[in-house]
Parts: sequence; C-alpha cells; structure tokens
Amino acid sequence: MDTAIGTLNSCKPSSNDVGCPAGNGAVSTVQDTHIPAVVASPDATLGRHIARRLLEIGIEDVFSVPGDFNLTLLDHLIAEPGLNNIGCCNELNAGYAADGYARARGVGAVVVTFTVGGLSLLNAVAGAYSENLPVICIVGGPNTNDYGTNRILHHTIGLPDFSQEFRCFQTVTCYQALVNNLDDAHEQIDTAISTALKESKPVYLSISCNLPGIPHPTFTREPIPFSLSPRLSNKRGLEAAVDAAAAFLNKAVKPVTAQDVSTMISCGQKSIIFLINNGGYTIEVEIHDGPYNVIKNWNYTALVDAMGNGEGNCWTTKVRCEEELIEAIETATGEKNDCLCFIEVFAHKDDTSKELLEWGSRVSSANSRPPNPQ
Repeated sequence: MDTAIGTLNSCKPSSNDVGCPAGNGAVSTVQDTHIPAVVASPDATLGRHIARRLLEIGIEDVFSVPGDFNLTLLDHLIAEPGLNNIGCCNELNAGYAADGYARARGVGAVVVTFTVGGLSLLNAVAGAYSENLPVICIVGGPNTNDYGTNRILHHTIGLPDFSQEFRCFQTVTCYQALVNNLDDAHEQIDTAISTALKESKPVYLSISCNLPGIPHPTFTREPIPFSLSPRLSNKRGLEAAVDAAAAFLNKAVKPVTAQDVSTMISCGQKSIIFLINNGGYTIEVEIHDGPYNVIKNWNYTALVDAMGNGEGNCWTTKVRCEEELIEAIETATGEKNDCLCFIEVFAHKDDTSKELLEWGSRVSSANSRPPNPQ
C-alpha cells in the first residue's frame, strides 16, 4: 500500500516540527504549515479544491457526520454548487451509504471527524475494501500546531499519539495521506483520489482542521482534469454476470432491511422498506441455539413514525399474513407511492430456507471441532 505523509525531515525535532505517522506506524516529523508569499485567489482554498475534485469524478452527494475537526471542511463542501451534504446518524451508517453510492455511481465519499469518527467508520471501509469499491474517506484531523506537542486531545483514546487512526486505515485502504502542509496538499489529495479510481479501493485522507479555508496558489480555480485510463470490461463476461445476478435476485424471497431511515425521510426518499421481523437471529439459531438469539421486540413502525415526527412524508404498516402483505404492497405502489413506505412483516422464527438449514449445520460442525493433539 502506498502512503503519503508530507515532507519528511530526518533532523532532530524542533519546537516548530509536527509529528505524523510514517508508513510503518512510527512518528516522523514534518515542517509546520506556512502560507507562501505568493498571493492566491481568496477562493482557491483546500476545501474548495476537494469539493471540485469530488464533483469532477462524478460525486454529487457526500455522506457525513459532523465533528469539530471537520466543520470548516464541511462548510466548503456544502458551499460548492452541485455538491450535496447528506448528514447521517452515525459514522458506520455514513460509511455504508458511501459504499452503496459507490456501487451505484462508481465512486463514493464520506466525511467524519478524527479518531472517534474514523474508528467508527472503519468497519464499513473494510467492507468496501473487500468488495473493491472506491470510497474516498475524508477525516477532519487535529490542528497542524498540535502535532508533536504531546498534548492529549479530545476524540482520542487519551494518548498523545495521533497515529492510531492512520495505522488502522493502512490495513483497509490502498492509499493514505495525512495533509497538514499546504505546499503538497494538492498533490496528496489528487493522488489519493486517482489511486482510489485506478485501484477500485477505498483511500484515506486526513485533513488538518485549520487548513480547509486557507488559499494557496496550487489550488487553481480550474484544477487540471484527472487523466485516467478507463477500466476495461469484458462485455460478454459482464452480460453473463448481470444475467446471473438478476436471476438470483428474481428468486429472492427475503427483502433487505435498511438503516438510517430518518435520513431517508429527511431527504424525501420514496423507497419501500420491508423489515422482516422473526424475533431474533435465525442464522445463529441454525448454528447454535440459545436464549441469546432471541431479542426484545420493538414497535418498529412506531419508531419510523417517530423519526418522521409529523414532518416527513412516510407511511407505515404491519402485516401478518400473505393477504395483508399483498394489500400493503398495492397501497405502497399506488395510493402511497409518493411516500417512504415502511412495511413490517412478521415471520415465524423457524421460517427459513433449506440452504440455510444445511449451512448452519455445516458451520456448527466446523466450529465444534476439538483441538488437534499437541
């Protein structure tokens, strides 16, 4: 994995040096940020450069959770015409939303805050890495003046080491850049984005919180367009894969449930969400049953109504038999087709497929193998 960490200085750190994680997780030193004497256009800022680059590669929606280290950056992103900010309830949901966006649009982006946000995002990024999805992970980082000071900042685990998050992302991204120097910030940002597209993997960008609003000559009004070779596809192989996937989905009998419904209501989504309520963890039951596989039931439709709070356009219902399900679907696709529709379907806890029963038995046998003799 490639790693960009700024301009390294092997000399003994001085009071003006800032520490940053090197590729092997150690802490090296980087010269503190300075603003060149050359006068830059007031709107040629780091924040706007990121916004324009995201638009250039086809990203129109950025999924985010605000935190004090990324607020200035978010200001610049939402100020860019054509770029929308989708505020999510938590970082994991934002990451999965960017994952889905990348599947649908080719590339996605998520913006969170330092450590407390980044570590919450990590599981979704790992999933995107395993699925070969280019997701631009942007984290608002500490002020450039805080690196190398041995200060214990909020949003950390209580240690004066700011490299923990960086090291975690090294294992689930194909490129990492810690941007705390304006002189090479444009190069690191552009390299991160182009690498994500070329490798079809997530990348990590940490942007110091005091940099997004600072103009710099390298952030020209019209950045040089990316020059990327198109990813070649085997047309016949793609058609066969699409046909196979469509056949699989057409046979599916279990709809997919959804997260972050409040965000969907806020954004005016008109989707139909099916929540299959079987009272517990059916897969785990088939592997190894126990009381821990039964969960406390919620009033899920009331929860969705509470999220709407009388302000969103949503419709909810519960169904307990096939006739009620048919009626609910007819309503959702007819009278309520301008709403976000949430249909809770009650199913028996043992209502499962033959394949799942067989798979559960095999996993149970594999997990219960005794240790080999020493």
